Amino acid sequence: MVQAIVREEQQTKQEMKVLQNQPRENVYETNNLNLWYGDKHALKDINLNIQENNVTAIIGPSGCGKSTYLKTLNRMVELVPSVRTTGEINYRQRNILDKGYSVEELRTKVGMVFQKPNPFPKSIYDNIAYGPRIHGIKNKKVLDQIVEQSLRGAAIWDEVKDRLHDNAYGLSGGQQQRICIARCLAIEPDVILMDEPTSALDPISTLKVEELVQELKENYSIIIVTHNMQQAARISDKTAFFLNGEVIEFDATDKIFSNPSDKRTEDYVSGRFG
Repeated sequence: MVQAIVREEQQTKQEMKVLQNQPRENVYETNNLNLWYGDKHALKDINLNIQENNVTAIIGPSGCGKSTYLKTLNRMVELVPSVRTTGEINYRQRNILDKGYSVEELRTKVGMVFQKPNPFPKSIYDNIAYGPRIHGIKNKKVLDQIVEQSLRGAAIWDEVKDRLHDNAYGLSGGQQQRICIARCLAIEPDVILMDEPTSALDPISTLKVEELVQELKENYSIIIVTHNMQQAARISDKTAFFLNGEVIEFDATDKIFSNPSDKRTEDYVSGRFG
């Protein structure tokens, strides 16, 4: 009987390994993307496939196109009047740059967390309930459930559950950033974009956000821009190195940091420039 249980456990572990090694679906496929700010050619022939339920880090020196690329993935870059693009960005096999693709629809699936915490000047509760209300949810019981679930998902429920009607501005910077992540989760996105989400935080708050990112990838695909090499090495599965608007190298994070294929990548991750 005991031997049978042991065999069953071993078989389950083997099956789990097989499942973990199966190729993941691509959540984004970027094909020959070029982007200009006026006359400035900011992104040059970007070809990049991003897999679901992974943390993908985008690294590179200032001005290399990291944040610009991130903002193409939910079309926020279009807020700049002089922007022009060519190529394709396929999200779940649909080109989001097609004129018929609704920006509003895209942004319900692709949430974003910014460099500096930006809670609304409202209560913690109203910050989280804002998105669901915009999408027509008025039932208070349903909103209560969404608020609690989102705050739990952002690992901050226990810290704020007795302060839900206090202004979110009264929280620390690290707590505010997790409130912004919870606000993002409340609309049940598929992808979470993060633009240097810990650059304004202290080391303890940074660690909490990094731990949260690792938990969230079980249910979300996360793409994070970071200047912090150690952070990219700690939390990401894949890393893309950008330089002068080009993708120089994209591979498993372990390989990028231990055995990169391109000398420019090696020079950057070893601190020789950037």
